[in-house]
Amino acid sequence: MGQTLVYATYPDLAGKRVLITGGGTGIGAGIVDAFVKQGAQVFFIDIVVDASKALADSLKDAKFAPQFIHCDLTDLGALSNVIAQVEKDHGAIEILINNAANDNRHKVQDVTPKYWDDSLAVNLRHQFFCAQAVAPGMKAAGGGVILNFGSISWHLALSDLTLYMTAKAAIEGLTRGLARDLGKDGIRVNTIIPGSVLTERQKALWHSPEAGQAILDAQVLPQSVEPEDIAAMALFLSSNNARRCSGRDYFVDAGWYGA
Repeated sequence: MGQTLVYATYPDLAGKRVLITGGGTGIGAGIVDAFVKQGAQVFFIDIVVDASKALADSLKDAKFAPQFIHCDLTDLGALSNVIAQVEKDHGAIEILINNAANDNRHKVQDVTPKYWDDSLAVNLRHQFFCAQAVAPGMKAAGGGVILNFGSISWHLALSDLTLYMTAKAAIEGLTRGLARDLGKDGIRVNTIIPGSVLTERQKALWHSPEAGQAILDAQVLPQSVEPEDIAAMALFLSSNNARRCSGRDYFVDAGWYGA
């Protein structure tokens, strides 16, 4: 408890080409770091420039230094071009981590049609189109891994997050559909469902000491979930140790069942 997490080593991840969305900060940055330390070739997409460059620079001495690619995931044309360029230059993506999202709070009465469209574009739409883009290369290679990111929020029915929870609930259905449709090609698809993760964004915007303690009190394990805990699950599910895991949801939430 409170100790630094030491990742298991998965030899089959060494050299794998991994694409991570939203990899510049928070959970995504933890996942970038974890895969780089496994010896994977990591490409990560984000709109946040300074933090992403700093992350890439901090790992520049790794066997394969991660490559930051600036891209707005809501621009599907730009996203398609980015993935095509990565595959042209380096080969097919073997592991896709669909992490990017935005959990902005909102009141039901304030939602406009544009806000609805923008929210679903940020939190749901790109996960499908990233999967669609990498699937042919994975099929040609004989298999691959896609990890979609859900959220504990809709399982708890949290307040002021209706659109975010709508997207995150849909992602679990997306995973099941993709797992069925792509499984025949050796492509495994799963959902990782984080609980309340102590990222800098969460601490700055939502986690007052009182709110944080209330969450700990509602968890069966009274310890905070860290980005490293999510990354550890991503490593396992991406590895051959999880070769028979597909179409399922994997919670990393310290057993948060609500108040």
